Amino acid sequence: MCNVRRAPAGRRRGRRFLFVLLAAAALTGELPAQSTLFFLEVQGVVAYSSAARGLQPFSLIADEVMQKPSLGFDLVHKLSGRTRDFGTLAVQARLAYDERRSGRVEFQLYNAYLKMKAGFADIWVGHSRPAWGLSTILDNHGLLLPTLAMLGFGFDRDWGFGLNKDYEWGGAALALTTGSGMPLHFKGNYLVSGRVSRGDLLKENVTFGLSAAFGRVLEVMGYQLMEDEPVGLASLAFDFSYFWRNMESRAEVMVGRKAGQNFLALFWRQGLVALAEGRFRLDLQPVLVKSGPDWKSWLGACVSYQASPDIALRTMVWRDGERNDTRLVFQVYYYRNL
Repeated sequence: MCNVRRAPAGRRRGRRFLFVLLAAAALTGELPAQSTLFFLEVQGVVAYSSAARGLQPFSLIADEVMQKPSLGFDLVHKLSGRTRDFGTLAVQARLAYDERRSGRVEFQLYNAYLKMKAGFADIWVGHSRPAWGLSTILDNHGLLLPTLAMLGFGFDRDWGFGLNKDYEWGGAALALTTGSGMPLHFKGNYLVSGRVSRGDLLKENVTFGLSAAFGRVLEVMGYQLMEDEPVGLASLAFDFSYFWRNMESRAEVMVGRKAGQNFLALFWRQGLVALAEGRFRLDLQPVLVKSGPDWKSWLGACVSYQASPDIALRTMVWRDGERNDTRLVFQVYYYRNL
C-alpha cells in the first residue's frame, strides 16, 4: 500500500478559502484585460550559517516562510461595474523548496483576500494584514530583513476580515482575525486589532501610527503550530516612518503582555537610497526585545541592487543573538508583469 501524506487541516482550509475567493471573482463577470495584473515571482536564496557551519536553503529560520528558493505568482484583479471599480481580488502564493519535507515543496499563501468599496470604508475578507503595527503599511514580502511580525511579535498576514478608511489627516483601520498567522486554525483563538495614523508618507514624507491589539492567539512559526492551545495577548504599538532626501527611517516600539509575560520590542530600520530611480539601497536594522526577564537582540545589514526592472540582487548579514548565529544571505529576486 502507498502512504498518502495529507496537508495539515489549517493548510487545507486556506486552500478552500482561496478557491471560494476565485469563484466569487468569476461570478462578477468578464472584466477588461487592463483590470488584471499578473506577476511571476522567482527567487533563489542561499545562506551561510556560522552556527551550522554550512550552507542552508533559507534566509533566517527553516520553519519560517521567508525567504526560500521558490516559484510563485501575484494576482491583482479589479472588480468593475459599468461606471466604477467596486473591489479588488488579490492572491499571492508560492511553491517553496523545503529540504525537510518528503516532497521538498511547501505551498505558501500570502495575500488571499477580497476587498470591497463600501463607501464609508474599504472592507476586506480573507488572508491579509491585521491592523497592528508597522507591518500594516510595510510590505516586506520579497525583502530579506524581517519586521517585528516576522520575529514573533505580530502577524504579517492573518485570516479574518477588516476595514480601513483614508482621511485627509491620515487613516484608520480595524480588523478581527483568527490570530493564527499563515495557517487557518479554530481553537478558540482570535485577535482584535486597530490602528490610527497621522500623515501621508507619499505627500508629506512622514507618518505616525498608534496600534492596539488583544485576544487569544496561537504560537506559530510559519505554518508550524508550536503550541496546541492559544495564549492571551494585549499590546500597544507606536510606529514612525520618515523620508528625507535619500534617507528612509522606520521605527516601532511595541509593549504588551503575551502568554503571561510582559514584553517590550524596539525596532529601527535606517535606509540609504542611491543611483537613478533608487536602484541601490543600504539598510541597517537593529532589533531589541525584552520578554520576561530576558533580552534578545538581532542586528542586520542589507545591500540591494535593482539590476533591471525585473531583477533585484540582495545580500544580507544577520546576527541572531538568540541563536548565537551569524548568517550571510544571498538572494536573486525576479518579479515580472506578464
